[in-house]
Amino acid sequence: MRNLKMNLLLIVLVAFTLSLTSCGSGSDNKATDKMENHEDDNMANMYACPMHPEITGKKGDKCSKCGMELQMKEGDGHGDHDHGDHEHGSSEMSETRTIEATTKKNSATSGIIDAYLQIKNGLASDDKVAAAQGGKALLGAFSKFDMSKLSGAQHKEYMDIMENAKEQAEHIVKSPIDHQREHFEVLSNDINDLITLLGTDKTLYRDFCPMINDGKGGIWLSETKEIKNPFMGSKMPTCGKIVKQIN
Repeated sequence: MRNLKMNLLLIVLVAFTLSLTSCGSGSDNKATDKMENHEDDNMANMYACPMHPEITGKKGDKCSKCGMELQMKEGDGHGDHDHGDHEHGSSEMSETRTIEATTKKNSATSGIIDAYLQIKNGLASDDKVAAAQGGKALLGAFSKFDMSKLSGAQHKEYMDIMENAKEQAEHIVKSPIDHQREHFEVLSNDINDLITLLGTDKTLYRDFCPMINDGKGGIWLSETKEIKNPFMGSKMPTCGKIVKQIN
């Protein structure tokens, strides 16, 4: 009789243990499903249109307004871009400068700006030769620039801008068009800094392209309001927008 009671007790304990294990497993599965669904929802909104940030989606989706491929939002995980060293990468050739902006109009920078615009127009037209000729013209314009009228602080900043800009121009003279565009990205920052430092008497437009620099975007300068993207050329000639008018 005692053995029968012991056996019944063991059976009850085993059944109870199995019941607890089953319930726990079901809860874990439900929790896992919820986590996976939450991750899927997050992934579906990690990408956005650079021109229309309110349009979101997943990798590979396109903007319903402009047709541009959605880019990963800044700060949302890691993209598929390679952020390693690159022979022509902009990060190794340009650093953000802190420059006190001048309000003066200055015609002395016109030769440099004209040569820069020659490069810009060549790239916008997918013309490697014209861009290279602009690179040569830019090197000549820097060699002719009169530095004697610069203040001590201006001279130091100018030398830094000039040396970096000349390096980009030298690459533009001898590189294929895809590398010309990479160096033009850095050169555009240099010329923008030059205008901030010394001024210009020209009316220019600072334009923004959202497609370059791993989707972070970048600027170029233009003499016209019409958008002619030098980074995209004939592929996306009107991609971009004016962010500032100079003079």
